[in-house]
Amino acid sequence: MSRKVGVIGLGAMGLGVARSLLRAGFDVHACDLRREVLQAFVAEGGVGCETPAELGARCEVVITLVVNAAQTEAVLFGPNGQGGEGSESGALAAMRPGSVLIASATVAPDFAHELGRRVEAAGLQMLDAPVSGGAARAASGEMTMMTSGPAAAYAACEDVLAAIAGKVYRLGAAHGVGSKVKIINQLLAGVHIAAATEALALGLREGVDPDALYDVITHSAGNSWMFENRVPHILAGDYTPLSAVDIFVKDLGLVLDTARRTKFPLPLSAAAHQMFMMASTAGHGGEDDSAVVKIFPGIELPARREAGPRS
Repeated sequence: MSRKVGVIGLGAMGLGVARSLLRAGFDVHACDLRREVLQAFVAEGGVGCETPAELGARCEVVITLVVNAAQTEAVLFGPNGQGGEGSESGALAAMRPGSVLIASATVAPDFAHELGRRVEAAGLQMLDAPVSGGAARAASGEMTMMTSGPAAAYAACEDVLAAIAGKVYRLGAAHGVGSKVKIINQLLAGVHIAAATEALALGLREGVDPDALYDVITHSAGNSWMFENRVPHILAGDYTPLSAVDIFVKDLGLVLDTARRTKFPLPLSAAAHQMFMMASTAGHGGEDDSAVVKIFPGIELPARREAGPRS
């Protein structure tokens, strides 16, 4: 019999992870508040669960791919995955002793450390395991995972990790280390998106052809992964979110909160955070993170046009 693995959260990353597990032959259970998304996954061969508790009771390994710490708290400790008193519909109380939680939301390191303590107190195992690589790598099972946790937890889910990730970094035994590395990654990602949109905005202001500019930069020393990946969204005028502006309001906020505890200066992170805050306040929080380009005055952005698959 194939192992039962649960995925809570079928967003851009979670759906790709769930599909990768299906391809690898796992019996994949899923839970998501959006019924239409869950039903579509069931049609692909997955098993739908009404609550996180239902999923937790059925699965040996549970992966949480939700947005933040509050959602992680809600789906694990319930009820009904919505937070509040009690845990009758949260996944954690329903999981069998020895089962493994792979906690993959981007959260503060202190939260990840405390979550690990609570999970182990419940007789379960946990990997602090935030992810990177975008929706395309999640869909192909080639994500990067920044993980930490005890050796026994790794041993209990090595086959699951192999199915969903191209690279699994084992960063230590203590919960929270994976999350520290992830927020450093998010520091760079957010600053690079902000810099990419600033550069494109200047090009538009100066009348440079944006497609030509993209071609030149992606073959020059000024290129970055984020410039290459996000600028096509702007050129296509397509701000359908894969990762939204508000994600970087949150993630760069985590970066700054972490540094603030030791009075460590992060001037570029602070500037980028303000740019995402400006975009969110202007009403673009739910749009693709490349919509931060909309904060720049006096430029004409490309109109929406047909484009290939987004990544």
